[in-house]
Amino acid sequence: MPGQQFQLDADAGARQWLDSHRSAHGRVIAYNVQRCCGGGTICQVRIRELSRRDDPDEFTSGTLPDGTRFLIDPRAAARLPSHFRLTVRGVGPFKHLDLDLEGEQWGTLLYD
Repeated sequence: MPGQQFQLDADAGARQWLDSHRSAHGRVIAYNVQRCCGGGTICQVRIRELSRRDDPDEFTSGTLPDGTRFLIDPRAAARLPSHFRLTVRGVGPFKHLDLDLEGEQWGTLLYD
């Protein structure tokens, strides 16, 4: 999966957010799976800053048309469409960059 390339687009809100929240180290589309005490799983996807603990060689790459690069967790990369959009969600201090997927694509990403 690390050889796969993803094409990303950003809507106007996402482009503005990216312009006002520059990242010196890059961004990661992270995939987190937690087990519940009842045996179920909770999957979360979020976009975050690249950390020192991240090994960029373990991620797949996604690129916006302007060349901005995102690293994608391989567990998410296995379930994401090869082309998807970024958008902004939330209000006030809770605004954040997020994936803009169709319902079925979210289902595949989080529940397959």
